Amino acid sequence: MSTQSDSTRVPAFAVEHVAKHYCLERHVVRVLEDVTFEVAEGEWVALVGPSGCGKTTMLHLLGTLDAPNRGRICCRGRAHGSLSTRGRAALRRDQLGFVFQSYYLFPELNALENVVLPALRWSCDRRAARRGAEALLTDFGLAHRLRHRPQELSGGEQQRVALARALINGPDILLADEPTGNLDVAASAEIVRILGGLHRDQGKTIVMVTHDVELAALADRVLHLEFGRVEPLLPGCDRAAAPA
Repeated sequence: MSTQSDSTRVPAFAVEHVAKHYCLERHVVRVLEDVTFEVAEGEWVALVGPSGCGKTTMLHLLGTLDAPNRGRICCRGRAHGSLSTRGRAALRRDQLGFVFQSYYLFPELNALENVVLPALRWSCDRRAARRGAEALLTDFGLAHRLRHRPQELSGGEQQRVALARALINGPDILLADEPTGNLDVAASAEIVRILGGLHRDQGKTIVMVTHDVELAALADRVLHLEFGRVEPLLPGCDRAAAPA
């Protein structure tokens, strides 16, 4: 057990005065203006807000898929800006798991191959990676779908494969962008059940973008993003249900 007090414990993420803009021809689109917040280890945080407010941009910045124009982001005390290209890649590979609304599975690979792929690197035990992928897919109710390609799977099954892929390297942090956005009610409920178990039973840190008010209400904390800034919001508040 850690001897650090809550006041001195290093957060999973520390976001300090982050701004992000994009240049489109002669125009500057200011997406994030002055965003500051922290995510504690083991915390589930939902990012909500109207479409185009910068939720996905914020998630990409946390995952080092993009860089801010101003401000600083730290993951477990290490500033993203201090990391080399290889260091950022290692962070994504070993500590962060990504789940996207559109699954992004390779259509030519079956479910098992899609999950194993991120674990195939130098010095990797391939048989161990395969066993780990099989175990994850079995835990997610897909033992009978290991050899099926994405086009042979339902949307809910594809998202469960994507979740297994995100977890294959054992990350402690999950970044989820609208994980139920393309799913029907039954498939969404299964993804919610899995995310809840990962958070409750395994202590995973989850930062999740969602328009699903019921899913946002399960988070420990809801942050509302609008007009380039973020503010705390109680789960279940009306603005958590802002339309897509």
